[in-house]
Amino acid sequence: MILEPFKPFTAAAFMVKYATEGWERRDAARLRRRVFCEEQGLFEGDDRDGIDDIATPIVALSDLGVAPGDVVGTVRIHEEAPGLWWGSRLAVAADHRSVGAIGPALIRLAVSSAHARGCTRFLANVQSQNGLLFRRMRWRVVGEFELLGRPHLRMEADLAHYPPFRAPETGFHAHSRKAA
Repeated sequence: MILEPFKPFTAAAFMVKYATEGWERRDAARLRRRVFCEEQGLFEGDDRDGIDDIATPIVALSDLGVAPGDVVGTVRIHEEAPGLWWGSRLAVAADHRSVGAIGPALIRLAVSSAHARGCTRFLANVQSQNGLLFRRMRWRVVGEFELLGRPHLRMEADLAHYPPFRAPETGFHAHSRKAA
């Protein structure tokens, strides 16, 4: 009998919702620091900025069946002007990136919940290497530029593909596209 190496447990189901609890907001901020400061080196110490004061944080929680688990993904949204919404700081925990469903589920809730709140245009500045994911989700490129020393795409969501979702505080379940 051949034993396979130990693989850490990765939840196959996730709850995607607005961060309504203090621990969800705190753990989302911790995940952002890990991804944008430690892994990518885009910011020194912390990635918080003035947008965090007005943004709505969204989290993906590993679903352990009984109680919510860890924050394994996050994004924030905010309304810059009436009808004009932005998404930013999309981050997925390194050990959950292979799941493939977390980023798209966060994007879906971000755009659909903004749509329900009066969004007529939804934009995001996306690192170029992530452009294909957004294109597959019905976003189009409206500009290219460099930000923090990295190539970025300014992208716009096709709102017709994102029906308004009016229960973002309770959110929805998402499942992995492949077995964990």
